[in-house]
Amino acid sequence: MDNAGNQIFDDSDLIEGCINGDRKMQYELYRKYAPKMYAVCLRYAGNAEEAEDILQEGFIKVFNKISSFRKEGSFEGWIRRIFVNTAIEQFRKKIDMQPVTDYEENTIEAKYPSVLDELAEKDIIELIQQLSPGYRTVFNMYVIEGYTHKQIAEALGISEGTSKSQLSRAKLILQDLLKTQLKKPKQIP
Repeated sequence: MDNAGNQIFDDSDLIEGCINGDRKMQYELYRKYAPKMYAVCLRYAGNAEEAEDILQEGFIKVFNKISSFRKEGSFEGWIRRIFVNTAIEQFRKKIDMQPVTDYEENTIEAKYPSVLDELAEKDIIELIQQLSPGYRTVFNMYVIEGYTHKQIAEALGISEGTSKSQLSRAKLILQDLLKTQLKKPKQIP
């Protein structure tokens, strides 16, 4: 039992129950993983409403595909991958990124070192949401999820150069947003 008096189920019980169509186990799986997956969705979404849409669609996919989980690796990792892919699919439906030249790519990255590499994920979610969908998606995939530029290019249907450029530009914008935020006087709650 947890602090709220709810029974705690392990992943194998949740998986088996969901495979068997047990609504209680589906609810328990949702209750256990929704907060973490919502955080993933929020990083890719432009706002809370969009994140909730991705969350709902992601859980539908989890429940539909749960019987295909091969119990190799962590269950949470498997779920997370579904949510990242769902967010990417949403992005691909909406946005068409423009390719860039190799010259643009090289000059952007070389001129501006990134201060964002030192920040914790939780510290930049609000800033990330201010990025355009293209920049936000590439930034999340590369910095947070650990995709390579080749993998990003394949997933989004863009060139590796475009992926690199989108990441560089996202970092520049985030740096500017961070500098602006740091210059604002802090308000006492």
